[in-house]
Amino acid sequence: MCGIIGVTGDEGALETIFDGLRRLEYRGYDSAGVALVDQGVLWRERAADGTHSVEDLVAKKAAPPSSRAGIGHTRWATHGSPTVANAHPHVDCTGRVALVHNGIIENHAELAATLADQGHTFTSETDTEVLVHLLEDELASGAGLADALRTTLGKLRGAFSVVALSTSDPELIVAGRRSVPLLAALGQQTGLVASDVSALLGRADGYFALDDDQVAEVRPGSLRVTTLDGREVDPTVVTVDPAWDVVAAQMGGFCDFMSKEIHEQPRAIADTLLDRRAGDGSLVLDELHLSPDVLRAVDKVVVVACGSSFHAGLVAKYAIERWARLPTEVVIASELRYREPVLHERTLVVGVSQSGETLDTLEALREARRAGARTLVVTNVVHSTMAREADGAIYTRAGPEVSVASTKSHLAQIVALDVLALALAQWLGTMGARAVAAVLDELQSLPAAVADALGRAKEVDDVADALLGARDYFFIGRNLGYPVALEGALKLKEISYLRAEGYPAGELKHGPLALVEPGTVVVAILDPLRDKMRSNVAEAVSRGATVVAVAADGNPDAGGDHVLRVPDVADPVLAPVVEVVPLQLLAYALARRLGNDVDRPRNLAKTVTVE
Repeated sequence: MCGIIGVTGDEGALETIFDGLRRLEYRGYDSAGVALVDQGVLWRERAADGTHSVEDLVAKKAAPPSSRAGIGHTRWATHGSPTVANAHPHVDCTGRVALVHNGIIENHAELAATLADQGHTFTSETDTEVLVHLLEDELASGAGLADALRTTLGKLRGAFSVVALSTSDPELIVAGRRSVPLLAALGQQTGLVASDVSALLGRADGYFALDDDQVAEVRPGSLRVTTLDGREVDPTVVTVDPAWDVVAAQMGGFCDFMSKEIHEQPRAIADTLLDRRAGDGSLVLDELHLSPDVLRAVDKVVVVACGSSFHAGLVAKYAIERWARLPTEVVIASELRYREPVLHERTLVVGVSQSGETLDTLEALREARRAGARTLVVTNVVHSTMAREADGAIYTRAGPEVSVASTKSHLAQIVALDVLALALAQWLGTMGARAVAAVLDELQSLPAAVADALGRAKEVDDVADALLGARDYFFIGRNLGYPVALEGALKLKEISYLRAEGYPAGELKHGPLALVEPGTVVVAILDPLRDKMRSNVAEAVSRGATVVAVAADGNPDAGGDHVLRVPDVADPVLAPVVEVVPLQLLAYALARRLGNDVDRPRNLAKTVTVE
């Protein structure tokens, strides 16, 4: 989740940028940079030392003292590793234009090929650099900077926010966006832009949000906003609570980071799916670094993970076996090394970890490599140890997750693993091009479905009120409902400290049913095997349990004392992505009612680096 700050008309431009970057550090980053315009000269400095990068820049600051305009950036790497060369701002071949960018440019490869044929020199591995060279071309044809940005944005596919400046107009900053947030702000004699209001607090009298495909021209004390065709529009005014401090602004109006991150899930899924389709509609995984020929030789997949990542792996097992027809095993990472696993050069071992630093999963991947297996990591952090050591990677692009309990990264992991399963099916020929494209279309519909599920939070709150006081919970499901049940139980015990266990529903009568009595809550994920699940619900009801059913809108007879509805999903393999949402909301609602700190549950850490 990259951060952007820009300022013009400020005598202390560099300090304002540094302060803004510090305020954006909560978003997570691996490199940072700043560019200033001074007396017709562009000055730039970058650093790539993880979360120390901003302070590295501050220590270096041999900047021109009279500069009044500049842009800064913190980067969460997507295209290209976290190096100085890949850090923003990027500059054009003339050294007169600088640009920063959040998001993904889906058609960067074809744009870069055309630009290279025209003689442009690229110095990074990023998708971002094509933007500054496109601006360079437009400026060379006589366009002004704002016109150049409007034309450039019209050529792009993807989700992005872009901010640029040029020595040709040193007091002008231009900014544009599509899908990725960007704000402009005005002081008496200053103009600012930022990706987050926290970077602007205390520095402006008015705040404005850019809408999709709008371009802002920001000068000291003035703002002009246009559409891509140059039509001037009134900017959307943003009201900022005067009581907000920087931390409150970072939470974006939510009470805590967990609720913020739960509501960021549609965006996390959409970003994870960006840039996955080639021009012919086929699936592409540029960061994988394992060739289709290598993967066609695979005859078994082993997923290793812990906690919520393990549950995402269980969902992946169904997807890989159904679509790619490869036998798939899912192993708790801490157990792999101690059980003499059967691994060889035709085995693909997939490690799943939000941080890419989970020690149990890292050691499991190392064990797999020693056995000669191919290794792949699904992670949220590009520069993590696992990403560096594995043969290939798929990045979830969920952005930093501050709350200890995994929410948006869990759903992003499921989607990334679904993409892997679909890619294996494409390369192995177990699904035709039309079938792959159809599932990709369904994947693209998931952000809207998750947003729909989030919109039903009031129903979850009502159920939480009814359940308050219960101490014992069983979560049950069959088939793909089973990993959803496991995740629901884990979320509840993590943040509410209530006893919660997840079981395959058919196992209820093989022991756990002895514990079901009046006062026990049974949460039943009814789909996809709703008829079988109804008999399990009846077993719980007959013993006095309170039953909460999770059911799709199209399930006509959900049963149970309470029903949590979720949107219908055409392919049942994708249903867990929406079914997990009400269980996250239920755990959150109960924990809040019990007065718990949902962001920092007791005895737990975000990144587990001990065995």
